[in-house]
Amino acid sequence: MQTGAAVFATTHWSVVLQAQGESPEAEEALEKLCRVYWRPIFGFLRWQGIGREEAEDLTQGFFASLLEHRNLDAVRKEKGRLRSYLLGALKYFLGDERRRAMAIKRGKGEQLIALEGLRTDERFEVEAADPVTPELIYERQWASTLLEQVLGRLKDEFCAAGKPALFDSLKKLLPDEPGAPSQAEIAAQLGMKENAVRQAFHRFRQRYQSLIREEIAHTVATPGDIEDELRHLISVVEA
Repeated sequence: MQTGAAVFATTHWSVVLQAQGESPEAEEALEKLCRVYWRPIFGFLRWQGIGREEAEDLTQGFFASLLEHRNLDAVRKEKGRLRSYLLGALKYFLGDERRRAMAIKRGKGEQLIALEGLRTDERFEVEAADPVTPELIYERQWASTLLEQVLGRLKDEFCAAGKPALFDSLKKLLPDEPGAPSQAEIAAQLGMKENAVRQAFHRFRQRYQSLIREEIAHTVATPGDIEDELRHLISVVEA
């Protein structure tokens, strides 16, 4: 992935930092922010023992507060990772909300994102027997959401090329996919030569890794932070 200053300046990070004015670009940037971080933040709140409806309200109120109070100014000054900043900001917001008896501000009463669609996709459920911390839940949901976005982009590319079946088969060869078929089995199923499947998977894996770096680049302040955040993602996935 290119990491020159001109290219990096066009990532979601720079756009999100501008999501403090009333413009279509700002609205789109905030929408992307909500979509990426809704599940990690919601999961963190649920693991705190907060009920589903209240956690939805708090999540909604948190994003409204970010825009209303221009809290993202601190990100610009700190040049930190969006993932880390949002978790700290969420803890502060939660404490503030509790001090004000949960008087949630809702950004002029308007929903920033469509919660109905997010509920449909939301698979997080609290398992009290799982001895993990809310912070780890946040990290896991962040990693899961990021990888899902990457696979979604990759699937769109394969579908646009008229190869949805090839995508479905190659996806099964990724390390975290259970019961993966052999490349020979995929070749037989798709009527391809095994060597062609091997080459296709090599390109698939390269593109997958490239897209992961692109998604990470959207949420860090400088190109030099990408590899550190990538290593953190790997550690969360392998934990």
